[in-house]
Amino acid sequence: MRILLVEDEHRISASIKKGLEQERYAVDVAFDGQSGYDLASTEDYDLIILDLMLPVLDGLTVCKKLRNAGFHTPILILTARGQVQDKVIGLNTGADDYLTKPFSFEELLARIRALSRRPKQSLPSTLEFAGLTLDPSSFQVKKNGQKIDLTSREFSLLEYLLKNPQKILTRDQIISHVWNYDSDILPNTVEVYIRNLRRKIGGSLIHTIRGFGYRLGDSR
Repeated sequence: MRILLVEDEHRISASIKKGLEQERYAVDVAFDGQSGYDLASTEDYDLIILDLMLPVLDGLTVCKKLRNAGFHTPILILTARGQVQDKVIGLNTGADDYLTKPFSFEELLARIRALSRRPKQSLPSTLEFAGLTLDPSSFQVKKNGQKIDLTSREFSLLEYLLKNPQKILTRDQIISHVWNYDSDILPNTVEVYIRNLRRKIGGSLIHTIRGFGYRLGDSR
């Protein structure tokens, strides 16, 4: 799952980013509203965590601009404003949830998981394909009932493949969804992780489509 965090307080953003990455999320950070809007409108995210009090563009303006432009990525607003009217304004602008500072990291995680159960295409909470099952909430992967141990990056890669069965995914699509925007990606990074994943789940499920990318599916 790839998250965009738009928060201008560097200490808070660093703490949230570190905690989310420990929970196996890929996290990009923007420190002002314009940068946040630019990333949100050009990159593929599963969730946007958006502070309200931002330089350049405030959070409500960013939220409104994204919704008016047709972007439906779930938005979780973070703010020190706790008044009911502020929450109503935020939700009416297009936000999906609202969390008042200060907050516990456990509550933030719970809200992220709740929003992730409302994905764009109404995917089931547990992903299944050809004997593979992946539960994003417990980070468990099984094949024919047997647990498979994956690294956090392997888990994110398999989750992305399972969300797009039978579809050809390019290397760039995989990188943009599974890795952070500022990650140092080597030319063969995706190939290495695909190879490791094949070894753990069985080599017959992930197919290389030469010149295009990779596909999770049958032998067609």
